[in-house]
Amino acid sequence: SRFGSGWAWLVLKGDKLAVVSTANQDSPLMGEAISGASGFPIMGLDVWEHAYYLKFQNRRPDYIKEFWNVVNWDEAAARFAAKK
Repeated sequence: SRFGSGWAWLVLKGDKLAVVSTANQDSPLMGEAISGASGFPIMGLDVWEHAYYLKFQNRRPDYIKEFWNVVNWDEAAARFAAKK
């Protein structure tokens, strides 16, 4: 869980999938020293308030639930396959 602005990521670390989070505009591609996370991004979820406020106001859990309806699974699978 992350308080405030940031991203949730599904990343490939070596041969294992991991869920990580980064603050603000940081990305796992920036590495542990800068972003506090590392790995190859398979998919990301923007949890900055600007991403959901107009439709969901302060209901972040509802936004996250709806996210699963718009995931581009073909792209996620292609990104995973490219690194496996």
